[in-house]
Amino acid sequence: MTTLSLDPGQRTILGVRFFLGTAAEAVERSAAGGLVLIPAAPALVEIATNRVYREALLAGDIVLTDSAFMVLLWNRFEQDRIRRVSGLTYMRELLQLECFRVAGQTLWIMPSERSVSRTSRWLGRQGIEVPSTHLYVAPMYPSGESVVVADPALLARIEQLRPRHILLGIGGGTQEPLGAYLKKNLSYLPAIHCVGAAIGFLTGEQVAIPVWADRFYLGWLLRTLHQPRRFAPRYWEARKLYGLLKRWRDRLPELRS
Repeated sequence: MTTLSLDPGQRTILGVRFFLGTAAEAVERSAAGGLVLIPAAPALVEIATNRVYREALLAGDIVLTDSAFMVLLWNRFEQDRIRRVSGLTYMRELLQLECFRVAGQTLWIMPSERSVSRTSRWLGRQGIEVPSTHLYVAPMYPSGESVVVADPALLARIEQLRPRHILLGIGGGTQEPLGAYLKKNLSYLPAIHCVGAAIGFLTGEQVAIPVWADRFYLGWLLRTLHQPRRFAPRYWEARKLYGLLKRWRDRLPELRS
């Protein structure tokens, strides 16, 4: 077992500082501005091979323990008792934040027109009106181990509208570098929430995950049963997290090609 600095507010896992408070505490802290990351296990394994993704994780101000696999492995290897805070739980808390519900205070970055339309309608039913100017369809960003994600058009729109909250729902592995890019290049610091599929679980674009299933770490199973060809290979890839955590524990893994 490695020698840990048992800060009750965080743990350093694979070189990344993970926030250990509740979802409500994370939302309260994020309201002051900063980059909120919610890495799932299939993306987290890229910390050892993808320089851009790795640097984005290290730039996070609040990194949540969304990966149930990571939490279970960490607690086993380190005989610790950290708890999981899922992206879905965080999203539910965020939707209750008073300033979040004010028109014009959020800007949503989604992967498609369909996602934008569905998200906008669902938010409207929750009493959260989002102007069309605050809904952005992300282009197909380039990917690769050393490809920097950048979007000057998005940057310009945010500077013009200056929302307090920016929601990135474009998927793990891409949204984190984009969030880090926005944090670095904006002239002010909004709350940048990399929520991935969390909003889709609520709008119906993704398979619904009941509260009980999320609490018992079964979200991955429901997604796999719903779309096995899409998610089974992805979650199989997450098995590599076992070897990474067993070897590196709290240290940042060596970067390899």
